[in-house]
Amino acid sequence: MYKIIQTLLSPYAKLITGQFLRKTQQANRVQEEFLLSLVRRHQNTEFGRQYQFSQIRSVEDFLKRVPVLSYADHQPYTEKVARGKSNVLTSDRVLCMNMTSGSTGKKKLIPVTAQAKRMRGKAHRTGMCFGLEALRTTGRSLGQLLVTSSIELFGETEGGIPYGPISVNHLRNADFLERTLLASPYEALKIGDGLARHYVCLLFALNNPHTRVIGANFPVLALQLAQYLEEYAEFLIEDLNRGSIAPWLNLEPDLRSNLERQLSPAPQRARQLRRTLDRFGRLTPILAWPNLSVVSTALGGTSDFYLQRFPEYFGDIPVFGGIYSSSEAIFGIYHHLNDSGSILAIESGFFEFVPSHQWHLEQPKTLLAEEVQIGEHYRILVTNYNGLYRYDIGDIVEVVGFCHPTPIITFRHRRGGLLSSTSEKTTEFHAVQVMAKLQQEFNISLENFCITLADNETPPPYLVNIELSPGQTLKNPQAFLEQFDRHLQDIHTSYAFKRRSQVPPPRLRVLASGSFDLVRQRLLGNGIPEHHLKFPHISEDRQFLAGVSVEQEVCLSLNCR
Repeated sequence: MYKIIQTLLSPYAKLITGQFLRKTQQANRVQEEFLLSLVRRHQNTEFGRQYQFSQIRSVEDFLKRVPVLSYADHQPYTEKVARGKSNVLTSDRVLCMNMTSGSTGKKKLIPVTAQAKRMRGKAHRTGMCFGLEALRTTGRSLGQLLVTSSIELFGETEGGIPYGPISVNHLRNADFLERTLLASPYEALKIGDGLARHYVCLLFALNNPHTRVIGANFPVLALQLAQYLEEYAEFLIEDLNRGSIAPWLNLEPDLRSNLERQLSPAPQRARQLRRTLDRFGRLTPILAWPNLSVVSTALGGTSDFYLQRFPEYFGDIPVFGGIYSSSEAIFGIYHHLNDSGSILAIESGFFEFVPSHQWHLEQPKTLLAEEVQIGEHYRILVTNYNGLYRYDIGDIVEVVGFCHPTPIITFRHRRGGLLSSTSEKTTEFHAVQVMAKLQQEFNISLENFCITLADNETPPPYLVNIELSPGQTLKNPQAFLEQFDRHLQDIHTSYAFKRRSQVPPPRLRVLASGSFDLVRQRLLGNGIPEHHLKFPHISEDRQFLAGVSVEQEVCLSLNCR
């Protein structure tokens, strides 16, 4: 069955990508049709009656009647939905609710209707088809996909509506085609324990000759999967040889029995992996699957920092974004390998762009898709079938090109994800750029980093908190800090200006090994889903790194306070 599907996918991919690209030739028309159809569909909802959707005949009417709205503005409506009230934001029945991760703010619940699911499914298929076309043109073969995301729901709302992370809701509704393309049994994703789920998915994927794709929500999770493979290589090889699942794993008995029935001994594959492990002293994804075609994961924003570490584990395997999305919306469709630019998802939502000179206004003037300019940064707004209207998610995107008149956008950072000692507004994009240069310049690898502000000092200096990767040594931390300061001034005009007299010199703090893992465990303990965990690289939360050990602190001035 898998081979039959693989044969049919190539012409299907050409058809789907061709249809999407034709629509990009008329971005504003497609956007207007999407908006007016949505408004007509929801005109008799509580929200639609409040904002007189029945009187809206054009994009201009919509923009005049509906203000720019935050999640706080939507929340009174989503709370009614959660209590089970119908016809509030959407005329369609709410099937479930996506819960945002909460790692960059408070958790939110987003309604999901059948129409919203169809829109997301169509975007996923379009992204997948662009990926297939990109693989075909580079001579790489399609194969089955290794994913380790949980499909466990978090619970039900007061009104009995199931809720969970977007990845859970998407995988629970995976169709026959999507399940056929998995490298491990779908049932493996039902395992509650994180280590056991990763282990079992790896075990089946190692025994699957068609494994060609690794999928992870974020690059840091792809690295975590690679580390699981390396750490448990001996056990995995032994289980492959015997056709069993390690008894020490925390695995539900019924699931264990079901999965072991689907696992056959593979002594030949076990011997092959044993030889690889003996030769290289470790087992990484590229060593385990030499024919790996692509890693599918999020691009843009903080991803760039983690992608620098991919060659160690994945060699020169290309990376593909699929879709640029969140729990609330789909924003872009990726169309090339190793490219963080995505084509605006004009069939999935109605989009507006807030120019940077309008960001301080509560009700800014917005631009439409064909009005933006290359090189400019915008805050993106979305209206879609999840019941979100002119919703300001806070994402800052850069327009990096056009596909016909449709913009190609790259996610840069989240609004509010700013760091200021005074008023310089350093972004994660600035921080990641600087750290990329420093790792190359000093030939080191960082496990992670986060720039925070010092306590009890006004104005506070930047604290450059870094954790070195295992086996790494920073020989000249003073020079590292000096170059941090210099590079940040080079790319950040406001920081450079204010460093002359307002912003104090930064400090470097080298953290003990395992520090960011402690932070990770704390975030997980606060209820953030494992597969939605995002580490900020800048934080004004003075307690974000509370409890970690500082092995060395370095100042630009002679004495640290």
